[in-house]
Amino acid sequence: MASSPLFAPSKISRINHLFKSCFPHCRSRSPAAHFGQATGHLPSFFPFPLLVHPRFKSLSAASSTSDVVSLSLHRGKSGEEDLVVLGIETSCDDTAAAVVRSDGEILSHVVYSQADLLARYGGVAPKMAEEAHSRVIDEVVQQAIEKANLTEKDLSAVAVTIGPGLSLCLRVGVQKARKIAGLFNLPIVGSIIWRLMLWLTEKDLKFPFLALLISGGHNLLILANELGHYVQLGTSIDDAIGEAYDKTARWLGLDLRKGGGPALEELAREGDPNSVKFSTPMRQHKDCNFSYAGLKTQVRLAIESTKTDMENNPISSASSEDRRKRADIAASFQRVAVLHLEERCERAIEWALKIEPSIKHLVVSGGVASNRYVRSRLDHIVDKNGLRLVCPPPNLCTDNGVMVAWTGIEHFCLGRFDPPPPVHESEDFVFDLRPRWPLGEEYSQGRSEARSLKTARMHPSLTSIIQGSARHQP
Repeated sequence: MASSPLFAPSKISRINHLFKSCFPHCRSRSPAAHFGQATGHLPSFFPFPLLVHPRFKSLSAASSTSDVVSLSLHRGKSGEEDLVVLGIETSCDDTAAAVVRSDGEILSHVVYSQADLLARYGGVAPKMAEEAHSRVIDEVVQQAIEKANLTEKDLSAVAVTIGPGLSLCLRVGVQKARKIAGLFNLPIVGSIIWRLMLWLTEKDLKFPFLALLISGGHNLLILANELGHYVQLGTSIDDAIGEAYDKTARWLGLDLRKGGGPALEELAREGDPNSVKFSTPMRQHKDCNFSYAGLKTQVRLAIESTKTDMENNPISSASSEDRRKRADIAASFQRVAVLHLEERCERAIEWALKIEPSIKHLVVSGGVASNRYVRSRLDHIVDKNGLRLVCPPPNLCTDNGVMVAWTGIEHFCLGRFDPPPPVHESEDFVFDLRPRWPLGEEYSQGRSEARSLKTARMHPSLTSIIQGSARHQP
């Protein structure tokens, strides 16, 4: 291990220096101590959650084009040695890359949106999304590096999302990250569940807390006891809430260029939420799992009963009566979809308080967390139960390279990364992607109440981190 450039004394010294200056909240004295373990294995990494250092400042709303996002930067102390990490994100429908320093300065952030594809196909088509990522990934990454006024030789590491997400899309980002890391002898960090990172502007937010991920591909309820120790209370057993929003928006003929969820939320404000009687999913199951497939079927049948081909007749050309019908369906869907979310969260709060009575916060993230109606209803639930709701800014609820890069910095400073991959990697090399990531142990009461869950597994590539996680999980 001593022969590897990753573990040279100068590198370890630099990590120690940065660890002490940038991450005082971490309990370990220094990350270098981990490398002295007799096993010789890299220590396990935690997929959730990461505490964002207060020096990491905010960025403005993400651009829908490949233009560089306007950022609010915060420079560290002069003379402080910093890590510089490239973050690559391709988990779903946006291609993003960012360069971030360990002092919190965002050097660049580039986002390429697939909004036109979303509108054309009425949602995310995995194969089309993969092809779109492949077409622009080189340009997006190169722009991020150039806008930072750096070259690849100036980077300290490369971070990339390996899950959750669409496996076809994840593969594009991982391939690009491994190529750069191999060519320039850089360590690589597999970023997992980076959407659940905490944007810590509130000083009183401490472990333990309850966390909710609500996105297009995943719903998760997690009890976070401390770094690396968490209990899964509930998860999606079929479709996630974001996917249900997108599909309903498509069936209603809405403009999807800015996303199905925002379009449906806007239309729902015009409708009567009690006009269409949809049944709330899974009320007979006393657990914290989520299911939206049945609600989607109810919505489709309600649309068919209007005898109008709404999907192929855009709402922009609809009559006032037709628009009202669509608005009523949208409002009724949203009420029941969020009611299901409320019920699961309320039960999760009950369970979590049994395990950790000191819980004071529900932390929410994911694309659906930007929905104002969702936030207002969740705020009602936590207030009723004596908790507080913590949400990231709306522009940080969706995919972005900045959070991936920052996750990479946190992992790297704790010694949780993979060594540089081979420069010439075989084309048939298989990658360790986690489209659905199992977070920690599952609450026993939840197991007894829940339906059986299907899991997706792909062959390993970022093996040292993943295997180390299994061996060293506390």
